[in-house]
Amino acid sequence: MSASQSSRLTVGSGPAARDIAIEMRSGAGPGLFWLGGFRSDMAGSKAMALDALGAERGLAVTRFDYSGHGISGGAFDDGTISRWLEEAEAVYAGTNGPQIIVGSSMGGWIALLLARALLARGTPAHGLVLVAPAPDMTHELMAPGFTLEEHQALHANGHVDQPSEYSDEPYRITRALIDDGENHLLFGGVIETGCPVTILQGGQDPDVPPSHAIKLVTHILHDPVTLTLIPDGDHRLSRDQDLAQLRAAVIRQLEGQ
Repeated sequence: MSASQSSRLTVGSGPAARDIAIEMRSGAGPGLFWLGGFRSDMAGSKAMALDALGAERGLAVTRFDYSGHGISGGAFDDGTISRWLEEAEAVYAGTNGPQIIVGSSMGGWIALLLARALLARGTPAHGLVLVAPAPDMTHELMAPGFTLEEHQALHANGHVDQPSEYSDEPYRITRALIDDGENHLLFGGVIETGCPVTILQGGQDPDVPPSHAIKLVTHILHDPVTLTLIPDGDHRLSRDQDLAQLRAAVIRQLEGQ
């Protein structure tokens, strides 16, 4: 069993430079590449379950924290999809060979964007496993739920703070995040991944409803897609039985099923 090696990577330059924390386990391919969700980090239960699977099977595993998340540098309030995608691409460039990209929530959006970029370069991902994926979340899931007062605060102050059941502190959503999201919208056109896609979706998810996953499926027209609905699952999908589903989904892609 190989040990996980910690490293740091500077992404961007000048005032936009940020220090990204990476955990990389060496091993065989296809490797496993983790993309976390909004305000999550690489030490969460799903990320660690993926790392444990890699250790068990002798596979390479790459995890990292976006800027403003976990132990990476940078300010969370400076975060946008463009910045976090740039970081994902920079970390991915340090991997070897095809990867199974596993993205959770916002990480599912970034995974789809990363897969599209890889396909355009002629080096498609081995597969995608998306957990409660939230493509276009800024425009489909965030902004539509703002009250009039929150929309006014967003434009007047540049941000709005919303309570979250996942933290004692409110989540700050910036106007920069919302505005930048428009540059990366996927719905409305065919989503090309160049690889098999597996989606795990909780039926009781209050943040990314099952209808969002179904909408995503209708946009992936040229690649095989499997949607597994977990009827009693929430957004996190971090219970033991949920992690078993995640493990099984990754193994199926490893075995080409």
